[in-house]
Amino acid sequence: MSTSALARTSRWVSQSKTLLHFQTKLILTSFSTDTGTADKDNDPGRPGPPPIRVLLTESAGRGVFATRRIGAGELIHTAKPVVAHPSLSKIHSVCYFCLRNLKTTCQRQTQAVQFCNEECEEQSKAFYDIEKRANWSVYDDYCRAQGLKYPLLVKRLACMVISGFAAADSLDILQPATLSPLMISEMVEELGLLRSSFTKANITDEQIAFLTKTWYTSVLARIRINAFRVELAGESYQDLLALAAASVDAEAGVGNAVYMLPSFYNHDCDPNAHILWVQNAEARLKALRDVEEGEELRICYIDASMGHDARQTLLSKGFGFQCNCLRCLSRD
Repeated sequence: MSTSALARTSRWVSQSKTLLHFQTKLILTSFSTDTGTADKDNDPGRPGPPPIRVLLTESAGRGVFATRRIGAGELIHTAKPVVAHPSLSKIHSVCYFCLRNLKTTCQRQTQAVQFCNEECEEQSKAFYDIEKRANWSVYDDYCRAQGLKYPLLVKRLACMVISGFAAADSLDILQPATLSPLMISEMVEELGLLRSSFTKANITDEQIAFLTKTWYTSVLARIRINAFRVELAGESYQDLLALAAASVDAEAGVGNAVYMLPSFYNHDCDPNAHILWVQNAEARLKALRDVEEGEELRICYIDASMGHDARQTLLSKGFGFQCNCLRCLSRD
């Protein structure tokens, strides 16, 4: 390699590390854990930052690593979704904001959706004030007929952008999936339905100027491999390893959600951590076994109880990669 090429490469690596460090600081400030060490000088009662950091890995892009020893069963951190949406089959039985199961459904027949409390209803204004202006029957029916779940998340994010509660590039930090020409052509049809719904609701062209083919496909490419299927465990959540964190099945779980920090966890079929949901879409990351300082924390994206071939097929189809973890290499 020439001296000039080496210099350019060094600058690129340095810039990449600087950007990753800056992004990581922004991300970690949005998360906390009940087990962290509090800043006793400033606020003795406030939990400290989670015991993790995001670093570049040798083969899997960014990853999450322990900054201290984490004991088995320890809560690593919690995370609120950037965007979440209930499954279409659950819209009238879960909170339209946090996805908590409702004790009763459709108490007010005039209300299309419900919220579990006033706080969720207030926070939903980030998207619902825009969303309720449009008739989504055609868009939702299309998603239902095609077995699609991710366009619902794009719809909600678009409403948040229009409302001014989210930036159009909110998900740009996440790794995108590789899209085939067929996938892109199908997305163009979805985009047309989305734009049409907004236009018929008198949302101006200026307000949806961001809603281009490039934006829509870029967002879906990121949602496709970073969205989690939300499975609520109630108060009993000790034996949840068999629950899939994400699924190709559109109607499984109470809904789907995209998170920032949890999206940086890489996959392993024999994970040392897992993600779970107790009562709503707030995610909890817990250690499954003792994790040493400097060790990478990994979760299983699918049902870990499946056999080798089934796991490889699902990971390839749903996430676009072949797993080479130790368990898969041994064909367990």
